[in-house]
Amino acid sequence: MFDKVLIANRGEIALRVLRACRELGVRTVVVHSSADADSLPVRLADEAVRIGPAASRRSYLNAAAIVEAARQTGAQAVHPGYGFLSEDADFAEICAENGLVFVGPPPQVMSALADKSTARALMSRAGLPLPPGSVRTLPTVGEAQEVAADVGYPVIVKAAAGGGGRGMTVVRSAAELPRAYARTRAAAQVAFGDDRVYVERFLADARHVEVQVLCDGHGNGVHLGTRDCSVQRRHQKLIEEAPAPALRQATVDTVAEVALRGALSVGFTGAGTVEFLVDEAERCHFLEINCRIQVEHPVTEMVTGIDLVQEQLHVAYGTPLRLRQSDVRLHGVAIECRVNVEDPDRDFAPAPGRLDRFRPPGGPFTRVDTHGHAGYLVSPHYDSLLAKVAVWAPDRDAALDRLDRALAEFDVAGPGVRTTIPFARRVLRDPAFRAARHTTALVERLLTPPTDGAPPNGDAPPGDGVPGASPARGVVPDPRGATGPDGRTPVSAVPAAGPTTWRNR
Repeated sequence: MFDKVLIANRGEIALRVLRACRELGVRTVVVHSSADADSLPVRLADEAVRIGPAASRRSYLNAAAIVEAARQTGAQAVHPGYGFLSEDADFAEICAENGLVFVGPPPQVMSALADKSTARALMSRAGLPLPPGSVRTLPTVGEAQEVAADVGYPVIVKAAAGGGGRGMTVVRSAAELPRAYARTRAAAQVAFGDDRVYVERFLADARHVEVQVLCDGHGNGVHLGTRDCSVQRRHQKLIEEAPAPALRQATVDTVAEVALRGALSVGFTGAGTVEFLVDEAERCHFLEINCRIQVEHPVTEMVTGIDLVQEQLHVAYGTPLRLRQSDVRLHGVAIECRVNVEDPDRDFAPAPGRLDRFRPPGGPFTRVDTHGHAGYLVSPHYDSLLAKVAVWAPDRDAALDRLDRALAEFDVAGPGVRTTIPFARRVLRDPAFRAARHTTALVERLLTPPTDGAPPNGDAPPGDGVPGASPARGVVPDPRGATGPDGRTPVSAVPAAGPTTWRNR
């Protein structure tokens, strides 16, 4: 195993990786911006290196500063967590050129899977089912119109280089397509420096189901069951659970098998997630493969008893996978709620500030991943995720009740600080969600006032909008910007300003 690992991230995921390293006897280096100088990961690390000011592009996205910090401290590997540089193939290649092990798939695999069009083509060849639409990108609006006419409206125009919920436009009629096509290409060029787009059929009432996979560099792989991530707003997940509920066993077996097959077919290594949309008939449609640890990984850990971060480190070190498929057993149900510092009453606007009170919940089978504490200043510079509350129970009803109890206990307060806890508890009480009949349209339905004569939100049929976004909004932005937990970001070319290092004793 590595002697020392540099953690190129912040917040709860930096703390999570640090703890996994400590249990393996691996020393840690945490890089940080000036805004995070007094954060818990920095306090608990064996060494900490300041790599720049608060702005992400000059700190957590500064590849040169991160690599220099690793070289100065003698780290052998870099764990990128999620977000920031976690899926940046250029950064992974830079690490390799400097003798550092990047904890993730090889750069060429990441590069291929980051391009949604290329990933669709690769997975199609591996036998994974795709939503009806174009496999290749469409350079002209005429070609986009031909595909849309063939698959039928509504369709969705997607950026080939998109990620984190950015670069998508739902189109409901032929008359809307030319403008939507042009707008999506322009937005993609600004966001990703790549204006290529493709078109596929928009699945209105679908569930977002994903499969966790683990693969090594020796051709071995296992899947660790499914997760349901359908509760999302503007493509940002709010509540996740494992295993995905109310699916036929045949569907679960099929989606798990094809997910692992797809990952192995491209030489994937490490922990990854293969994502699907599942329609009302339980037909599965491939979406993408994420090349990193997911925000929602705790629910898989709770139902399998497997530490995914430790497995990532073993695989990165070159150890053959320590698990066989027969070793993977799922027990009970785990559900996770993301606690974001946002105000649901103001369209989920960020609501950062100093935490005068911070008392996370406890109790049996309750896990809280957080970097927060009383007196902590939630910075406006970064993602609004403050904590993840995950619970386990023998069955789904008991897990839902336990999560609601845990959220009710969570005491967070400070001037101007608001969290998404009240809205999450509203989701937990929704009849469709309780019955596992929800789709990606659930949050939009709850946020849309009922019209006269319509049933209350809790009993209303699901809408047909983009997951968590109104079609009128057009191109759906990532509200957390480039540093969101599910977003990808390019390597910054800003040079290091000279790392400042101190050591915990």
